[in-house]
Amino acid sequence: MATQLEESGVDVVLDKWDLREGDDKYAFMEKMVTDPAVQKVVVVCDRIYAEKADGREGGVGTETQIISQEIYNQVKPTVQKRKFVALITERDQDGDPYVPTYLKNRIYIDMSAGTASTDAFEQLVRWIYDQPLQKRPERGKPPGYLFGGSSISLGTTSRYQRAADALTQGKFGALGAVTDYYELFADNLEKFRITTIDAGKEYDDQLIYNIDLFVPYRNEAIESFLLIARYYPSEDVVSVLHRFLERVLCYRFRPHEGMASEWSNENFGFICQELFLYAVAAMLKYERFEAVNGLLTSDYFCPDAHTDSGMVPFTLFRRYLRSLEHRNTRLQLRRVSLTSDLLRSRANLSQIPFISLMQSDFVIFLRASVGSRKWWPDTLMYANSLRTPFEVFARAESSRFFAQFRVALGITKKSELAELIDRYRTGKMQIPSWNHDDLEVADLMGLTRIESRP
Repeated sequence: MATQLEESGVDVVLDKWDLREGDDKYAFMEKMVTDPAVQKVVVVCDRIYAEKADGREGGVGTETQIISQEIYNQVKPTVQKRKFVALITERDQDGDPYVPTYLKNRIYIDMSAGTASTDAFEQLVRWIYDQPLQKRPERGKPPGYLFGGSSISLGTTSRYQRAADALTQGKFGALGAVTDYYELFADNLEKFRITTIDAGKEYDDQLIYNIDLFVPYRNEAIESFLLIARYYPSEDVVSVLHRFLERVLCYRFRPHEGMASEWSNENFGFICQELFLYAVAAMLKYERFEAVNGLLTSDYFCPDAHTDSGMVPFTLFRRYLRSLEHRNTRLQLRRVSLTSDLLRSRANLSQIPFISLMQSDFVIFLRASVGSRKWWPDTLMYANSLRTPFEVFARAESSRFFAQFRVALGITKKSELAELIDRYRTGKMQIPSWNHDDLEVADLMGLTRIESRP
């Protein structure tokens, strides 16, 4: 371990290297603890060390007296936390770590049997360099919905945490915990229904306020998408995610007697679109292309949609929001698309930045086009500023990667994409355009370079 630390740039003091015949070993031990040049002390703990430390036996007992006195009396509290750490290498039959009594209340680094030693070593190096893996983010401004005079709670926090823990720890029944979380989320989403308009406001004001209130639960759901994409490799999760999105989509069509308006449920329309974009984005991030295919292949059961079978395609996750167009006119905002602006301004998650949301929108748009369906990619209003293809298409230069990715697009070969481009060029299919600025589909997919190398 000392050798590994030296190779990682750490100046290590070790008795086998630095204590020679004729040296005073007690003075050496005391110097290692009290010398200000020694900034970190690693106490490597196993059963024998812990027993000798607690019994004050031999050199270990002497070390213990020196270190414990230093901890309790001589070092400032803020320094104590950073200078000494217990490194656990052995546990008892009950799974409890062997650690001296004077260190029991401290958070330790676990390198005992059964623990990933590589992760533990990285944790040790990070502790030495004061570079923890989890860092406090820059503090932003309090969200406006906190001070709006009311709030809405879905009551999903505890179920989400249970599902997150089960997924990250690989527990049996993780999928059931995710299902429980999604069921409660979908059941309680009814609380976000707009039933009345506040005095002095119009429906579009209420919609903006409503979706702002939804942000914490949107973020919670997005985190769940990322966790299942990363930690649950089985495709069984696709049906759970599909069923959740299906129940969310149903709110788009579900009538409510107290709100008779041509704009009724438009807040749910925006919520549906945003959650769907992020779900696909999370699957793309971790290259879960079969999952993307599952979300874009199977129709969704929404009986209130008044179709012959009750089934609707994924394209209905996107809805044209007339209330936002009204807002644009009413406030003389002169924006090309308020929906596009909202999706962009709300894309503030580091794990899925706005460009990843655009990539998701682009993949959904292409998949709809392949199936002769229509999906208006609102986020791609900003795409023509890009100078390179989206990441999944850039990686598709590799024929091996493309062989996996093409499943998400619902195609079997590159020529189908070329045929799709021809359909746009000949006007057989409408190409998205904003202010007469057409979407550069071929450039965004880097068509000429797909499968250009093995």
